[in-house]
Amino acid sequence: MSDFDYSDYVGDNIDDLVNHPKHYLQHPSGVECIQITEHFNFCVGNAIKYLWRAGLKDNTIQDLCKALWYIEREIERRQRHD
Repeated sequence: MSDFDYSDYVGDNIDDLVNHPKHYLQHPSGVECIQITEHFNFCVGNAIKYLWRAGLKDNTIQDLCKALWYIEREIERRQRHD
């Protein structure tokens, strides 16, 4: 995809940490999160991302709160433009 050398910034686990993070590949469907989220706008895509990874990385409640934050922001944006 790019000639940029990520390893200078993330170490030797480039494929795991940058290209295909484990917590985005563990969905039972076998689908990678980005394959879904790239079809949505930023806020909706991020909400899906945090819901997708909830329970797979660090803090489940924090991921759910982040998803809610993006959902609320998207609702506000749509209310302003409708």
